[in-house]
Amino acid sequence: MLERILRAAVPEVASAAVALIAVDGRTAAAAAVGEAVRYADGSGRLLPERPPVAADALFDIASITKLFTTVVLLALADAGRLALDDPVAAWLPRHYGHRPEVTIRHLLTHTAGLPPGRRVEHEPEDARWELVLSTPQAGPVGAHVYSDVGMITAGRVAELAGGAPLDVLVRDLVTAPLGLADTVFRPGPALRERAVATEYKPERDTIACVRGEVHDETAYALGGVAGHAGLFSTAADLLRFGEALRTGGGGALSPAAVAEMLRDQGVTGAAYRQGLGIRIGDPAIVGPLRDAAGHSGFTGTSLVIDPARRLTVVLLTNNVHPLRGRPGIRELRTAVAAEALRLAGSSR
Repeated sequence: MLERILRAAVPEVASAAVALIAVDGRTAAAAAVGEAVRYADGSGRLLPERPPVAADALFDIASITKLFTTVVLLALADAGRLALDDPVAAWLPRHYGHRPEVTIRHLLTHTAGLPPGRRVEHEPEDARWELVLSTPQAGPVGAHVYSDVGMITAGRVAELAGGAPLDVLVRDLVTAPLGLADTVFRPGPALRERAVATEYKPERDTIACVRGEVHDETAYALGGVAGHAGLFSTAADLLRFGEALRTGGGGALSPAAVAEMLRDQGVTGAAYRQGLGIRIGDPAIVGPLRDAAGHSGFTGTSLVIDPARRLTVVLLTNNVHPLRGRPGIRELRTAVAAEALRLAGSSR
């Protein structure tokens, strides 16, 4: 059934789709459908050779990166290197000294008053980080505005508290402990061969669609490593990551830290309940899994965990290939979630 759902969406919604559903830690359904790269450019011209997508294909997971940044910060909190209610000014005094009320928790709950984004790709390279970190507030602290700027800032706080670059912290605190060998920023040549294509971006001086290079413009401008986007992963790795969160941390986090991450933080003004870096009950992501938690990525990805139903659901697509704006990704996420709900019910 899962394969049938993906085939109904490929290639109209995406050229490639890989999905995994686990019930109580065991894979209940798996499917990989489509082509890793289908289009030559933004015109929709088909390539003469279109390799099939493999189950272990590498996807740009876009904003699912935010979950990894959150876990890094929670791991640092577990280790006593920071506290979630520390003011950001303690780590970034030059940028946040005049706004001492903003805390790390505000960054992780998108309530720091920051705008959604800050585009810096056309700015001088040596000024880009400074411009992002000095982004002025766009609203009051406490108001919910989904903010890439906030998560980029959170990643920078993690670097300062952890004493290492974010990609090293993700490796040492998350991917290595959990055995996620294929989850990386800036994949090397071997992994890039397994990457699916995303969008056609002629501004990057390429004649082909982006493949194995971060899609997000701001993450790309910041060198490919940022707190809001930049990670690549496989369905199997994301399933293992989701299972670790579903079951209390998997050795990367304490059960108390996971419980706090998945707790409704009492934020108002969103169409869902806000955890730490994660959404709870977002209908655009979890579909009929009403109280499940998860995150989506702009490229067409999503990870959903449902502790009550013992479910972890991974959907990876390249919905932005060859261009963004292709309809149907929400409906596909809902259909996959509905299949997960059916499988959870049949396993009881």
